[in-house]
Amino acid sequence: MTNSRKCGIIGCGSVGAAAAYTLATHGLFSELVLIDMNQKRAHGEAMDISHGVSFSQPCRVMDGDYDDLKDAAMVIIAAGVGQRPGESRLDLLTRNAAVMRSIITEITRVCPDAILLIVSNPVDLLTGIALRISGFPSERVIGTGTVLDTARLKFLLGQKLGVDGRNVHAFVIGEHGDSELAVWSSANISGIDLDDYCIGRGLSDDFSGLFESVRHAAYEIIEGKGATYYGIAMSVLRIATCIMRGEHSVLPISCYAEGHYGLGKVCIGLPCVVGRGGVETVLDIPLSPDEMQQLHRSAETLQNALDQLQL
Repeated sequence: MTNSRKCGIIGCGSVGAAAAYTLATHGLFSELVLIDMNQKRAHGEAMDISHGVSFSQPCRVMDGDYDDLKDAAMVIIAAGVGQRPGESRLDLLTRNAAVMRSIITEITRVCPDAILLIVSNPVDLLTGIALRISGFPSERVIGTGTVLDTARLKFLLGQKLGVDGRNVHAFVIGEHGDSELAVWSSANISGIDLDDYCIGRGLSDDFSGLFESVRHAAYEIIEGKGATYYGIAMSVLRIATCIMRGEHSVLPISCYAEGHYGLGKVCIGLPCVVGRGGVETVLDIPLSPDEMQQLHRSAETLQNALDQLQL
């Protein structure tokens, strides 16, 4: 039996700590266990967050080890190694795959019924690796995918069109990375086709520059402040809330894609109905021929990286 009010977070760097803070202050869980190779870092983050909990909702935030994850309903993995100067993407992936293996081995030992939410990058590839190593059902191993990319798209479109971004309905799908794509063909503003909305108001319907801003947002943030962590932390909260409250909401998470859009055995960002068990349904939303081509190219990028990786 799992405790639906208990969550583990592995990795207490900027992203893991921001996710812990966000979850602790929103009352989704009553117990958070923080784990990091640097035990002092995990202890310090747990103390710091705990001291502010009295201003929000009751939540016990503690540092611990893997045995403390027993009966956790969800484990969020934000651990990983940074890229060394001159290191190739494949070398970085190889090192992070080794980190993921060591983490998943411990998780399967202590909480084999938990839902795994992978945040570490490259998130699609590491989600696939976690799925393969854990042997968990695919619906219980998911990644943050393009949830944040989609939020960025909705925010920027809302700014451009003068509407609340929450009324913009559009997805970014594919790899969380340079090969991702925006699904313009079904984008709408509260049911009004995006092109019709723009034409009716004399607005430009050329969004190529806007999507480049979405795709390069992380680079700009990193240049300005060294890392991105608030946006992804709020994305983690959104995904976790969908799962723990059984919302059946649609989010473009990284999921196992075989059998959808003619894709192979890869994990990639696709719209999914997300509920208490994790992925409930992968949605094959309509794509234009060009979008379908882009999605397949994105999946090939991921598959080529996996093919080179020696697990």
